[in-house]
Amino acid sequence: MSFIRTLLGDIPPEELGFTYSHEHIVCRPAYWKERDGDDLLLDDKEKSKKDVADFKHHGGRSIIDATAVDYGRDVQAVQEISEELDIHIVGTAGFNKSFLWNANIKPELRVTLGNYKTYNEWIDSKSINELTDFVVKEVEEGLEGTPYKAGQVKFGTGYNRIAPLEEKTLRAVARAHYETKAPVHSHTEAGTMALEQIELLKSESVNLSYMSFGHMDRNPDPYYHEQIAKTGAYLCFDGIAKIKYAPESTRIHCLLELVNKGYENQILVSGDTARKTYYKHYDYGPGLEFIIAKWVPRFIDDANRQGFDGEALVHKFFIDNPARCFTFKK
Repeated sequence: MSFIRTLLGDIPPEELGFTYSHEHIVCRPAYWKERDGDDLLLDDKEKSKKDVADFKHHGGRSIIDATAVDYGRDVQAVQEISEELDIHIVGTAGFNKSFLWNANIKPELRVTLGNYKTYNEWIDSKSINELTDFVVKEVEEGLEGTPYKAGQVKFGTGYNRIAPLEEKTLRAVARAHYETKAPVHSHTEAGTMALEQIELLKSESVNLSYMSFGHMDRNPDPYYHEQIAKTGAYLCFDGIAKIKYAPESTRIHCLLELVNKGYENQILVSGDTARKTYYKHYDYGPGLEFIIAKWVPRFIDDANRQGFDGEALVHKFFIDNPARCFTFKK
């Protein structure tokens, strides 16, 4: 039996439709809140909802919300957006990266996590198997005590290194995947350490065709991308519209290099739209409509000029590949 688990329940993979594979919709990361990082607080449900509505207006059908417990999820608000707009949203169990763990655990989570002050303290105090049980519960029972279940599990590592607690959470997430068959997503800081993550995942006997590696366009190295793709994993290019990191031509070049090498079935595309200044209805940014309304036509034109079938590739990147990547296969 194959299905995709959304905040509104399980659906057949063919219902997923046009999908953004890594976004953040409503979240208040404690790390940034404690440091007055207002730009990184997506704290207004109605403004976020307007951006999601724009995405739907242009034909968008589904969003993978990659917000883990340590990044200030608002599970209820995101579920309400899903229900009110009749759009599929997939929630995320697991963890992000270690520097965020110095933040205080929000009070309402202490009933669930125990009387720990910070995420770092909580993760450090728990065994791998105890953390595994926490992730499994969020997939099989619900996120943060709600009835809304996670549709993927996640871990993350830092820039050019894997800290001991990050390895601990990676192994916990790998074991939760093994138990639940939930798809697995990885945060790679600036696109680094994916190959090192792969070695750890192999030691946990993870089938890498269940994996998607995020932020691949932050490290625009076609050789590196090929080494990851050879494992059967998905590569998520989720920095669209972030020109401060690279022009779109660089991202498109990396995408088409993978296509040239035969890996077009392992590519996902999204925006990781996690700042007010990226959102249209918070602070006049490009918004969630940008990729589907503006980037996709540009990509099709650019790909066609280079001898590819741009429309066919868009169908793969946004419809076919997500439908396979985010499926539970039991």
